[in-house]
Amino acid sequence: MSQDQTEQEWPLFEVFIRSKQGVSHVHAGSLHAADARMALENARDVYTRRNEGCSLWVVPSAAVTASSPEEKGAFFEPSESKIYRHPTFYDVPDDVECL
Repeated sequence: MSQDQTEQEWPLFEVFIRSKQGVSHVHAGSLHAADARMALENARDVYTRRNEGCSLWVVPSAAVTASSPEEKGAFFEPSESKIYRHPTFYDVPDDVECL
């Protein structure tokens, strides 16, 4: 099966990896696979060859909904007026590692 045929027949998956030192998953890339299990196994083989991660997520690209760059002003503006939501009004103790 050629790469063009694979891309037309197999859905695209987005791959997220959590590193051994990390606390959250980070987008690593995309790949085509026949199903979620194959996507997970291929993501392991492609994106964690050097033992970088401890957790993988694969999500069908069709299931991802994103905000539009053209709407960023109107879409994110309401949060700018809520400065109380940002942790800038208190000191974080030195022994707190992840906040």
